[in-house]
Amino acid sequence: MKIQQIHHVAYRCRDAKETVDFYTKRLNMEFILAISEDRVPSTKEPDPYMHIFLDAGNGNILAFFELPNSPEMGRDANTPAWVQHIAFQLATERDLIDAKSELEASGVDVIGPTDHGIIKSIYFFDPNGHRIELTTITATSEQMQKLDEVKWDMLDEWTASKSTVRQAEWLHSGEFSKQ
Repeated sequence: MKIQQIHHVAYRCRDAKETVDFYTKRLNMEFILAISEDRVPSTKEPDPYMHIFLDAGNGNILAFFELPNSPEMGRDANTPAWVQHIAFQLATERDLIDAKSELEASGVDVIGPTDHGIIKSIYFFDPNGHRIELTTITATSEQMQKLDEVKWDMLDEWTASKSTVRQAEWLHSGEFSKQ
């Protein structure tokens, strides 16, 4: 199996119209499709929904579900708000700065730009509480090659260090004496 690309990523929204307005007006995405059903096609469960699709560029699609009969949407309280986000790439740093100005002029609170060494990003929330990142690549090909060369070592080191930390926490918790 060889994945070609992401067809779409789907999130929940509070209001489909408000979500379409935000993404079309603030991020210039094209609204490409709306599907409304009374039953979930895969499970046949009765659960009316509106499923909307937006063009995120280069064949990527961002989708949302409005679920009026479900409890109010929330987020994982155990995961910091900065972790779960959608990141969209812009071509240049100038585009990033211009996007920040446009968003702020329309009343959106924006954090950044933040320099991550290989990318620069700005951050804000959509009307559903989903964190959005706009980013542009600033890395050189040499930087990316060096990161590529060490990726497996970094992952292995991270995995080993987690194991050591867990063992130390277990020993300090006193759980070992109960076994």
